[in-house]
Amino acid sequence: MTRFYARRRLSILAALTGLTASAALFNSPAASAALPTPVSAATARGYLASLTVATENRTGYSRDLFPHWITISGSCNTRETVLKRDGSNVVTDSSCAATSGSWYSPYDGATWNAASDLDIDHLVPLAEAWDSGASKWTTAQRQAFANDLTRPQLIAVTDNVNQAKGDQDPATWVPSRSAYLCTYVRAWVQVKYYYKLSVDSAEKSALQGYLANC
Repeated sequence: MTRFYARRRLSILAALTGLTASAALFNSPAASAALPTPVSAATARGYLASLTVATENRTGYSRDLFPHWITISGSCNTRETVLKRDGSNVVTDSSCAATSGSWYSPYDGATWNAASDLDIDHLVPLAEAWDSGASKWTTAQRQAFANDLTRPQLIAVTDNVNQAKGDQDPATWVPSRSAYLCTYVRAWVQVKYYYKLSVDSAEKSALQGYLANC
C-alpha cells in the first residue's frame, strides 16, 4: 500500500468514527517500536552535565567508515533484526527478509505494512558521532556503534522521516510526535554518554530544555 492510499484510508476511517486522521494513526493496533528503554530523565540530565562540550569537526567523514549492516544471527543482519524486533507479526523468508508484518513509527505515529517503507535510524547519526569523537575510533569501534542493539541507538521508523532527519542533532531536529520527545532525548544522551561523545553548545542547550520538561 502506498503512503497516499494508506493515509487516505485513515482519513476515511477517521470520518466514519469521528476521529481525526492523527488520532486514527495514534490508535492503530500495530505494535510500538521496541527501542531498548533509555535511562530516566533524571539520569539523562546527570549524564548530559558530564559530557564534554566541543565544536564539531566533520573532516574526513565517510559513512563507509562505519561498517553496517553486519550479520547478527544466521542469515539475519542488523537491519533485519531490528525490523523483526520492532514489528508485529513479522514473517521472514529464508534469507531473513521481512515479507509481511506491521510497523509503527514512533517518530511520526504512522503504521506501515511493508518493510520497504521503513528505515533503521541511527538515533545518534553516524556523521554526528564522527563529529563528536568517533573520528578517533578504530574501525571495529565504529562498527560496534553502527550496529548497537543493546543501547537505544537503532529503531525502525518511516523512511522519509529518517531521511528528513539526516545527520541533525536535537538543536535542529526532534520527532514531530511530541509524545515521543522525552524518550528520544533520553536515548540520545544515553548513547552519547556511553560512547564518550561530546556535544556542541547548541545541542547541549536544546537537550537541557527538552529534559527539563520530561
